[in-house]
Amino acid sequence: MNRLVLTAAIVERSAMRYTPAGLAALDLRLAHESMAAEAGHQRQVRMELRSVVIGPMAEQLNRVELGVARDFAGFLASQRNGRGVVFHITELP
Repeated sequence: MNRLVLTAAIVERSAMRYTPAGLAALDLRLAHESMAAEAGHQRQVRMELRSVVIGPMAEQLNRVELGVARDFAGFLASQRNGRGVVFHITELP
């Protein structure tokens, strides 16, 4: 199963674009920070993740304030060039 649920903040947002099918698409950069247990120890986790949202939710996230943490859900896929991953946001749980 490929499903990711992440609490993060939008720290960067591109201009709204449209797919060839006419769907709204928005590229985002999400920042996450938390504590996680690993090998019996707590460690601080910080990361940024390239993300995309397509459809009506893109218009909704285009209005969200930058820097405010919220939950995002979706799946991971390869970037078009095959280097790295992109988080495809499909839900706001």
